[in-house]
Amino acid sequence: MGLQIGFCLQKVVFIQEVDDRNIIGKNDVLTTDCVPVGYASYALASKANVLLNMCREILSSNHPVSRIHKCVILDYGRGVRCHGKIGVDEDFNFPVASVHGVQSGQKACRKEVFLVEGEPVQDRECDFLKDVALAIEVETCHLDGKGAEQVNNDGASHENGVIAIGIEEALSQGFISKEVVGLLDDTMKKEDRTRVVPPPGKKFVLNRLASEGPPNFLEDPNAVSLQEILYPIETLEQLFIATFTADIPWFLSYCEIPADLPVTIACHNAERCWSSSPDRRSSKPYPDFPNLVVVYPPFPEVIAFGQDLRKSGIGCHHPKLLVLQRRDSLRVVVTSANLVAGQWCRVTNTIWWQDFPRLDVPDYLSLFTPISAVGNNGHLVSDFAAQLAGFMASLVADVPSQAHWILELTNYDFKGSVCYLVASVPGVHSSRIPCISKPKHFLGGDCLPELCHFKSVGSVEASVAGLSHLFRTSADLNGSRLKKLASYLRKCGEDVYGMSEVILKRDPNIPADANAASIHVPNPEDLSLGECVQLGFLPKNYAKWVAPLSDSGIFVFSAYIFPSEVLSAALEGSASKVQLILHVSQGPSLSVIAEIIRAEHVSAICSLIASLQRCWGIWRLQEVLGQFKWPEHLETDFVFGASSIGSINAKFLAAFSTAAGKRSSRFTESEESDPDWGCWSVSQELRNPSIRIIF
Repeated sequence: MGLQIGFCLQKVVFIQEVDDRNIIGKNDVLTTDCVPVGYASYALASKANVLLNMCREILSSNHPVSRIHKCVILDYGRGVRCHGKIGVDEDFNFPVASVHGVQSGQKACRKEVFLVEGEPVQDRECDFLKDVALAIEVETCHLDGKGAEQVNNDGASHENGVIAIGIEEALSQGFISKEVVGLLDDTMKKEDRTRVVPPPGKKFVLNRLASEGPPNFLEDPNAVSLQEILYPIETLEQLFIATFTADIPWFLSYCEIPADLPVTIACHNAERCWSSSPDRRSSKPYPDFPNLVVVYPPFPEVIAFGQDLRKSGIGCHHPKLLVLQRRDSLRVVVTSANLVAGQWCRVTNTIWWQDFPRLDVPDYLSLFTPISAVGNNGHLVSDFAAQLAGFMASLVADVPSQAHWILELTNYDFKGSVCYLVASVPGVHSSRIPCISKPKHFLGGDCLPELCHFKSVGSVEASVAGLSHLFRTSADLNGSRLKKLASYLRKCGEDVYGMSEVILKRDPNIPADANAASIHVPNPEDLSLGECVQLGFLPKNYAKWVAPLSDSGIFVFSAYIFPSEVLSAALEGSASKVQLILHVSQGPSLSVIAEIIRAEHVSAICSLIASLQRCWGIWRLQEVLGQFKWPEHLETDFVFGASSIGSINAKFLAAFSTAAGKRSSRFTESEESDPDWGCWSVSQELRNPSIRIIF
């Protein structure tokens, strides 16, 4: 037997407003496949062949459900109410249909068709007046793989003088009124809503494999296809995808992506991701899809061989994320499947998604919500938007044309998130994020006490550029500059993190960089710039977004250095990188950002969010799980699912288990003096493995 496909047409509504091209008179000769039983009182029903041909077309289609949902208006002539068995060509091996009460005896599989003439009354569902409803029930039948009748290029089916045309043509030719089209649209929208898959809540579902048959989320809510997740495609405004590998042509064809839909795909590329050239950051490889942009996120220098991007290194961008933007909602999808046919159709993967409603007014502060933040109602506020923005910004920060994605997130309400987002990006990460309490100096002016009440946004790890040049021997022959620097740093003192505050000053008149910002160490006894020692400049890649944000007052910046590190670099004349911590606070113009924001601000905000220090990977896992306290017997057991595990060792497993909250209640006396006492250590992992792998 072939593939089993079945459907039931409960009702077909014929519209009365048609022309008389195919009127059948009393003396007309009917074809042998139609036996007249009397004229219809309203002469609206055409030959039964029309409906049966449509059924054949649906059954032979690669996407039967989609074919059914396509609204078709029939341009038919007034004819007779008829029934009879449909003739089948011997060369066309298609299941024979017989009419109710008439057995064909020619095929094992048959269709039962009932044609019922209705009265011209108002239909409760469609509100169509003066219609004749034909109820058709079709049994499940087996298809042997051969096609049905041919369909012309215009999509209209021609047989026995009857034509099936689309709504637009029917409307243009006067076959149907605009009111009826509106009712049809409403009916289709109602049907479409039944096909939209609801979010799985606090659980994952699996992808539907091709071997499991066509998509049917209603029958099996634990499996979903990529098409179901994207449905309906027509309402998408833009689409963001992050993936490790990608078969983009397959995706465009398989999901029937419209050619004009804006699509951003961030994916790994061993050559482009290691390149420092901005021109290598993105491409538009498909001319037929002019709004499709492929982004190649950069790798940080810290993971390159010798911290030199020219020597590349070991790393990859391995995310699987989809963000579907619609006018009324934003769908975020996290999956373990790459954007390739094999992983969506032939390999089991996990999928989670949630829909977030649109806000009336953008919420820009949601991009900076810290974990465990408390709202005005005293309840915790989700940091889902901030984490999502940080991750997406890390992928597109070097592609200004895609920076708008970050601000798009402000239009949606993430307060109802049912989970925490845990993301990881390539790099060397730490849980040490300095907390600055009361900055005294802000970029753009001297000490402004009225700004001190602005809420902190976070910190950015930058560096000092040009220090070795300013303190080289030829520029400071008697060492006076170096002595003054040491004196000021000694007087400034240090905070609990060993840092001292320095002054940032905009230098817009420097020809080489209109965004330039210089860095100065102040004299605590005289805060005027004339008594400061210049350390250097803010690197260009930071100044390009710090300058527009500080000039506009959207954010204010203060800066901190480690004195011992600065003195060491100045004494040795070393070209090694000197750390600079930028502290970011809300500026006075943030409350009116919607009125003043320009294109350069969009890109700058994206770069800021990408640069903010945050917990990634294991540190993020520890940040999230560290909020909760479980019964002691549950703290030592957890389950983690992954599509791949790569090369792991005891050190990684111990760190992962500790981040997840695993503890040991048995320690030797020597272990009790360990700074990490209570954590799951490498020695503990070697003696008693914490993770068992199940395939």
